[in-house]
Amino acid sequence: MFEEINPDRRHLLSGAAAAMAAVPFVTAGPRTSFARTPELPTIKAGTNTSFAVMKQIKAGVLNVGYAEVGPDSGPPVMLLHGWPYDIYTYVDVTPLLASAGYRVIVPFLRGYGATRFLSDQTPRNGQQAAIALDVIELMDALKIQKAVVAGCDWGARTADIIAALWPERCKALVSVSGYLVGSQEANKKPLPPQAEFQWWYQYYFATERGREGYAQYRRDFAKLIWRIASPKWDFDDATFDRSAASFDNPDHVAIVIHNYRWRLGLAEGETTYDDLEKRLAAFPVISVPTITLEGDANGAPHLDPALYRMRFSGDYEHRTLTGGIGHNLPQEAPREFAQAVVDADGFGRS
Repeated sequence: MFEEINPDRRHLLSGAAAAMAAVPFVTAGPRTSFARTPELPTIKAGTNTSFAVMKQIKAGVLNVGYAEVGPDSGPPVMLLHGWPYDIYTYVDVTPLLASAGYRVIVPFLRGYGATRFLSDQTPRNGQQAAIALDVIELMDALKIQKAVVAGCDWGARTADIIAALWPERCKALVSVSGYLVGSQEANKKPLPPQAEFQWWYQYYFATERGREGYAQYRRDFAKLIWRIASPKWDFDDATFDRSAASFDNPDHVAIVIHNYRWRLGLAEGETTYDDLEKRLAAFPVISVPTITLEGDANGAPHLDPALYRMRFSGDYEHRTLTGGIGHNLPQEAPREFAQAVVDADGFGRS
């Protein structure tokens, strides 16, 4: 959830963030004109509580569970969730995009919900390159050559990686909290004490006590993170429970613990992904059309947008949402997220 801070970008500019919160949308840098896009209807967060169609498909090392909404012939959109969340992050976003004619795919990441490994012998690896390649292999299995890719939390990092390493597969990008690509080398360098404090759970997971604690109390743990990350989001128990069911996946704890230990260099990755990680460690610039989003009440560590603007070389816009929007932005502000997807897609038609 609380995304990695690279050493050259680790100082949060609280004054600039406060200034951005003064208006609903704030543009970072010149906005490139794009084709007129449809205005999506207003929707109250929490209106929808389920996905009409759930499917399974073999893709790479996984049998992926995913929701699919919208016409088969529509332009495809991949919506990627994070931790400790799941596909319900997008339960109100998907019908909005489907109503605009999109084919929307919302997969459970490895270790969540209905997604399972095909082999007991496959390492339960949570490193960033593995999760990104899962999405590419899912697109291959679904015969989707190119899609708008959008995400929040781990899903935003995954979307960033796809846009950076496979731009030919990414029509446009929507990323909550901007550029989240990380590297083990960058994570070796210490942060100021206040920033380190915000990563308390990462150090907890580095211990065997933390692994056992998360396995025993994963729902309580997730609810605590939800409240810290979105302090003004008044979610009810039913909303939380729908997502928490995904954490009962038999590989969930292993994937989460490996993800955070790998970031700190405390767990090895697979050599299969070494080349991808080497390329990511250079923090590649993203050239595809992009809209980045941030909520004005995000309780998770996040960078000022000015610090990652240089990582995007193509058509680009940043929007900061006001009104108490926290870290789980798509679920808290579904219309604004869906509109960003439509508008980013519009960049490509300008």
